[in-house]
Amino acid sequence: MSMKLKAAGGIVDRLLIVDDDEINRAILANIFEEYYEIDEAEDGKIGLEKVLNDPEQYSAILLDVMMPNMDGIEVVKALKEHGLMEKIPVFLITAEANSSTLHEAYHLGVMDVILKPVTPFIVLRRIDSVIELFQARKVLNDRVIAQDLELLEKAQTIIELNHGLIEALSTAIEFRNGESGEHVRRIHDITKFLFENTELGDGMSEEEISNIALASIMHDVGKIAIPDNILGKPGRLTPEEFEIMKTHTVQGGQLLDKIPQLKDSGVYNYAYDIARHHHERWDGRGYPDGLKGDEISLWAQAVSIADVYDALSCKRCYKDAFPREKVISMIKNGECGTFNPKLLECFFRVEDTLAKFYEKKE
Repeated sequence: MSMKLKAAGGIVDRLLIVDDDEINRAILANIFEEYYEIDEAEDGKIGLEKVLNDPEQYSAILLDVMMPNMDGIEVVKALKEHGLMEKIPVFLITAEANSSTLHEAYHLGVMDVILKPVTPFIVLRRIDSVIELFQARKVLNDRVIAQDLELLEKAQTIIELNHGLIEALSTAIEFRNGESGEHVRRIHDITKFLFENTELGDGMSEEEISNIALASIMHDVGKIAIPDNILGKPGRLTPEEFEIMKTHTVQGGQLLDKIPQLKDSGVYNYAYDIARHHHERWDGRGYPDGLKGDEISLWAQAVSIADVYDALSCKRCYKDAFPREKVISMIKNGECGTFNPKLLECFFRVEDTLAKFYEKKE
């Protein structure tokens, strides 16, 4: 009996008997009352209201066909419209069961059609077997859902851990470079803001923009391979030293390529591209590959201008922070390399907001 499932699934065993004949309701109630709580309705409209008020309370619905106000088939149609036929087993118990009624009833999802007068043992066994099946399926579905949620929570924990490790690595490199570690956070925020608030992000999903923003914090990861005497040099680099410094782009891509967990994520392709190409320039005079124009991905371009803007706006070991007016002038005049005109247009349209990122940090 389905009574066995109460403890396992927390399921209330209650039947709804819908019939306009009080004697018929009493006969059915007498058959099932030993095993189920019984609820009754004297017509289809009242029965439907009871179900819609709390669908979870019923283990099954026993439904007459011929009733005033709303007949059994109309009730079944309404239950189907509300998506309840798959959740609650419905049985038609009727003396009027022609072939067209049977066909329509089964087509709508009725579990069984039982003819009056009913035989107590048979109707009990037929209905109870279906109820057990539905309740067992519900218990199984609940367990599967719980397991899925647990797996999702574990996956989210792993994702957050990976994000934390990525941020920690990027921040450690910034500390080594004599920075506070806020640089990577600002690059993340500026990049994300540009794609979310300008046409640069047109056609991109929220997940894509988030992945690009996360990838942006790894733009300088290759600096881990640059010698300290070059990375932290307070003065201008010699041509030879600058050539070594430039290798951080290639080194970054190679490092990211050796992290298998990253390669399995949606961040990898963005991160590799950004690490290698964030010093490329629109006119082809950047490095390491001399890419030109649209050969440079939009995300690498966005991180490039964010990186330049932040470097000019903040104090570094080799320079003081420039005033905002000077920063804007240098970028507009191409003193830090040539940028995509469309990118510049988007950037300067929101620069007033970007400047606020520095108000509490400088």
